[in-house]
Amino acid sequence: MRIVIMDESHVSQIAQLEKLCFSDPWSERSIATELTSDLSCWLVAMDGECVVGYVGSQSVLGESDMMNIAVHPDHRRQGIAEALVTALIEELSRRGNHSLMLEVRPSNTPATTLYEKLGFHQVGCRPNYYRNPKEDALILRKEWQI
Repeated sequence: MRIVIMDESHVSQIAQLEKLCFSDPWSERSIATELTSDLSCWLVAMDGECVVGYVGSQSVLGESDMMNIAVHPDHRRQGIAEALVTALIEELSRRGNHSLMLEVRPSNTPATTLYEKLGFHQVGCRPNYYRNPKEDALILRKEWQI
């Protein structure tokens, strides 16, 4: 597996993975729009020519927000999500950013465990943030020195 910066060739596979992993997926068009934004940083985990995972963020004034992360169900529990988040933090740091925030369902124990392992701390809660099913979101944040 290798992690690369997203380009046009990855958009269709990311959109398919969105549909597979989320009840409210981003459209292919929305994902493609991220390629034209100076605020965006999206990384893709590749197994050969196949996208097996991705993570996307947007940054403003040194602070970043993780928009989405997904790993194909057949490739979970192999450290891909951890590798993606770690690579994202490294890339964001290289770009001069100093923090990363994200929202996560409290019921998503694998994700909350991973984020805690990576040094994220809860800084808030967004009531009724998620739909399908309706659920609050924990707001997590990690800061680092650049």
